[in-house]
Amino acid sequence: MAKPKVFVTRAVPDKGLDLVKQFCDADIWPESTPPSREVILAHVRGVDGIYCLLTDRIDGEVLDAAGPQLKVVSNMAVGFDNIDVPAATARKIPVGNTPDVLTEATADFAFGLMLTAGRRMQEGEQYVRAGKWQTWDPMLLLGVDFARSTLGIVGFGRVGKALARRAAGFDMKVIYYDPMARPDRDIKASSVDFETLLRESDFISLHTPLTAETRHLINAEAFAEMKPNCVLVNTSRGPVIDLDALYQALKNHQIFAAGLDVTDPEPLPLDSPLLTLENIVICPHIASASKSTREKMALMAAKNLISGLKGEYLPNCVNPEVYAK
Repeated sequence: MAKPKVFVTRAVPDKGLDLVKQFCDADIWPESTPPSREVILAHVRGVDGIYCLLTDRIDGEVLDAAGPQLKVVSNMAVGFDNIDVPAATARKIPVGNTPDVLTEATADFAFGLMLTAGRRMQEGEQYVRAGKWQTWDPMLLLGVDFARSTLGIVGFGRVGKALARRAAGFDMKVIYYDPMARPDRDIKASSVDFETLLRESDFISLHTPLTAETRHLINAEAFAEMKPNCVLVNTSRGPVIDLDALYQALKNHQIFAAGLDVTDPEPLPLDSPLLTLENIVICPHIASASKSTREKMALMAAKNLISGLKGEYLPNCVNPEVYAK
């Protein structure tokens, strides 16, 4: 019996890829950079499944190019704004993602960005490498305090709550804005409106999905409400922040510093004015990049893919309505 055909848009950790190869006739894109639109449209033709990453736009055109035999789209990410889910649902195609598994790694990284930007660690490291360190200086690279400061979390889902748990160890007051979140008795945090969060937070960490409502949620008006000592961190999606407004806020010292793991676009162009600033830390979308986390993500995406190919319920499905009779 012939194996189902699938297109895998990038090489992923072996724990996931080996399972895909075992069950499928897999066409794996070999390059380290994402396949172009034209490549995706060509390689999905006739496949039964698509195993993709958040860098790949999977919309109605791609789904139709694959053909009516397409059974599943599996995204190796917790977010799925790269996929036109309504288009998949209209075609009765389940879409899988990889929630939970990257929660702890992402929360660790978000807190690391807060520390790095707030205590100016990157500037200090560059200072040493440039040969500027001559003596202990009581006024050198002064940062902001964490203990008993206020952390504002935008988006109080799994990662936001995990970050709140970490903040407890620093004796931080935690407030959050998330109209959809339910209180968690195990976490000491208070729900506030968005404007209150902006005004009261010493640190703001973004953990919201990208939607029409959250695109440029952090804009010039938002920066105007923030404290001048505020440190802003984003490990969610790049377009949640208006980067032009962020540049002005950092340059004019409306806020103290920022730490970004995501940008808009990605990668950030080398001529971006943000790269001329010292009070920002920018990383290449690596918040979930621990070895074990990426292996678990790859394996979870493989299991979603194979379940879909078998006609079974996906273990993690973002559009379960496709199963409704």
